[in-house]
Amino acid sequence: MSADGDAEAPRNLGGTELKRLHRDRRRTTEGRLGLLLDGVSNPFNVGAILRTAAAFSVDHLWLVGAPSPSDAKVQKTALGSQRFVTWTDHEGPEQAVAAARADGYRVVGVELASGAVPLHELDLSGDVCLVVGHEDRGLSKVMLAACDAIGYVPQLGRIGSLNVGTATAIACYEVRRTAWTS
Repeated sequence: MSADGDAEAPRNLGGTELKRLHRDRRRTTEGRLGLLLDGVSNPFNVGAILRTAAAFSVDHLWLVGAPSPSDAKVQKTALGSQRFVTWTDHEGPEQAVAAARADGYRVVGVELASGAVPLHELDLSGDVCLVVGHEDRGLSKVMLAACDAIGYVPQLGRIGSLNVGTATAIACYEVRRTAWTS
C-alpha cells in the first residue's frame, strides 16, 4: 500500500528483489533434484534443459549420449546457466542410473509409456532424479526398465507429446511444487 492507502500497481522486480525472492524460496525447499538425460541429442534442447536445471536448483545432471554443456550450440541456449549445474558424462544408462542411486536419488522416468502415471500422482518427495529421453524415441528400453517409477505430463490438447525441454521444465516444477506444498 502507498502512503495514502491506495494499493500499489504491480511492477517488475529488480535484480536485488529477484535475488531475495529466490533466496527465500530456496530456504523453504526440501529434497534434492537431479536430472538424467538419456540420449537427448539436440544441443539446443540440452541448453534449454540446462537453463531449467539452473532455475530449479538441480543438484546434478547425468548425461548419456547427449551433447556436452561445453558445446557452443548448447551454450547458445543455456545463456551461461551451465556454470550453475554440475554434470557428468556416462557411457550408458546403467552407469548413469548407478551413479544417481549411489548419490541417494530415486530414479523417476518422464515418459509416455505403459504403466506410467500422471506426475502429480507420483511420490516425488525426497531426493528425486528425473530421467528424460531422446526427442523422437523417448527413454531407451534399458532406462525404462531401470526406473523406480515412470510418470508423464497429462495433456488435454490434440498434440500427443511435448518437446523434451518443455516436459523437463514441467516435471522439475512438479517436483519442487510437491516439496513446497507438503
